[in-house]
Amino acid sequence: MSNNNTVVGSKIKSIRESKGLSLEEVAERSGLSLEQITSIETDQNLPSLGPLIKIARALGVRLGTFMDDNDALGPIVTRAKDREADKSISFSNDATDARKHMEYHPLAQHKAGRHMEPFIIDINPENTPNYQLSAHEGEEFIYVMEGQIELEYGKEKYLLDEGDSIYYDSIVKHHLHGAPGKSAKILAVVYIPF
Repeated sequence: MSNNNTVVGSKIKSIRESKGLSLEEVAERSGLSLEQITSIETDQNLPSLGPLIKIARALGVRLGTFMDDNDALGPIVTRAKDREADKSISFSNDATDARKHMEYHPLAQHKAGRHMEPFIIDINPENTPNYQLSAHEGEEFIYVMEGQIELEYGKEKYLLDEGDSIYYDSIVKHHLHGAPGKSAKILAVVYIPF
């Protein structure tokens, strides 16, 4: 897992440098702190998707650019056996919390020019989650495969069980996590207009 985390951090850094942007400029464009961006680039931490999407926008690239191995134009089939063998990407709750609470298994890493990012996400249980809500452009669809999750969305909280799904606009501040003390496995599809 740490190898893939390193790939994401170093890709962000190399894209930023190739565009001649300083850390300060990316911080200003993304609305994130200099410390957050530095910790991501140096692989001290990977935040939730929200900050990564903001960095992608600040750099003028798709979110998938940080995760792609190579680009194919035709349909992409991800076999279950290959998905399990692939390295997952771990995210912590926010940029100051090093506890890893989610493992993302990307399902379309090789698809060029995509607008959707599909993942299978394993959510580890936390009794006292410490998280920050984030907002970004786009839409998200979540289907609960196993366990129970909680979505904080604006001022509302939604508890979803196995077989439940939810589709929402990402521009509203939100955070997805396991129900207190519960683990879960979900299918998540994130759409980000580019």
